[in-house]
Amino acid sequence: MNSATRIGAYAVGLAVVFGGAAGIGKITGPVGTTAEKMASHENGGGHAGGGEGGHGGGHTAAAAHAPGGLQVSEDGYTLTPQRTTVTPGKKTDFRFTITGPDGKPVTAFKPLHGKQLHLIVARRDLAGFQHLHPTQLDGGVWSVQIKLPKAGVYRFFTDIQPTAATRQLTLGTDVFAPGDQRPTPLPEPEQVAKVDGYEVKLTGGLVPGKATELTLTVSKDGEPVTDLQPYLEAYGHLVALRQGDLAYLHVHPDGAPGDGVTKPGPGITFSAEAPSSGAYRLYLDFKHGDKVRTAEFTVHAGDARVPAQEAEPGHDDRPHTH
Repeated sequence: MNSATRIGAYAVGLAVVFGGAAGIGKITGPVGTTAEKMASHENGGGHAGGGEGGHGGGHTAAAAHAPGGLQVSEDGYTLTPQRTTVTPGKKTDFRFTITGPDGKPVTAFKPLHGKQLHLIVARRDLAGFQHLHPTQLDGGVWSVQIKLPKAGVYRFFTDIQPTAATRQLTLGTDVFAPGDQRPTPLPEPEQVAKVDGYEVKLTGGLVPGKATELTLTVSKDGEPVTDLQPYLEAYGHLVALRQGDLAYLHVHPDGAPGDGVTKPGPGITFSAEAPSSGAYRLYLDFKHGDKVRTAEFTVHAGDARVPAQEAEPGHDDRPHTH
């Protein structure tokens, strides 16, 4: 991991990912009350107090569905990029389609937190996180201007719910940025992350097999931020990726802007469940001063300690073939 690695464009490898969850999520699928709510994705599908079309997977029994994103194709829907190689450091018009069971590009989607599709990007060493919202062109083609800062293998996740689908799906694929690349060691756990003059404090942790609360408190210049702005129908969006296989979790906080109860900061509280011991990277998107910022944390679940300088065997930045 400490020596430079030459990245080439080879076969796309599959990553195990979490199913998205509303408020609570884990690798066996979203946790909640009924499978019917998951199937309809109605009645507050995104988070407690949220409206229809919340992005995060709805509610269901844990074993109702396999984890989202285990493959590039699920329930007959397939993520099909027009290219799998991107020049690092260069802005690129990245295009892709979501193909339906009939083999044709899907053009109709249910909104998930104000957007029909969310694209999450991260390099396999958990650096280079991006949360993007592509534009749908004619014929079901999605387009987004993207810049992969450094060489490496990047995982692209799409959170979607085609109108004809019975549930939300998370599809994933690998995209390669060829060149000489030295993987970035995973930072050690810290309770405070700093970004653009803001400090975000993390309270709580991840426990394997148990839902726990995570509260992220935002301050600036030593003063609590009490006027966070709504971003995609919430005061915060939290993505967690597990080191090694990039297992994926996207949750939203309790409450919603304008519900008469939820305060716009300084604290944003989430509930999440880690599937196993190990190291996770958390990414919090929050909006203040008309700008979206991302605070990042490393969290260890359980007693296991994954060395920051090492990745699990077979899951480094080299292309993978299965």
